[in-house]
Amino acid sequence: MSWIWWIVIGALSGWIAGKLMRGGGFGFVVNFIVGIIGAVVGGWIFGILQISADGKIGSLITSVVGAVAFLWIVSLFRKK
Repeated sequence: MSWIWWIVIGALSGWIAGKLMRGGGFGFVVNFIVGIIGAVVGGWIFGILQISADGKIGSLITSVVGAVAFLWIVSLFRKK
């Protein structure tokens, strides 16, 4: 997969996770960072559960699951 697809998937997964967790995106740069962290976290979670997700859609799903998990963990430490 080319680096352009990694940018698109990272930004899109961060945006989707932002919509799911707080009702809105965070802006392109933060969405991209959340998406990349989400891809790592999602890959780790799917690895533990021995789930394989191939292709662009599988990468997007893995990244979104990880980004949502990451934002949930961050929300536990944030003061309200």
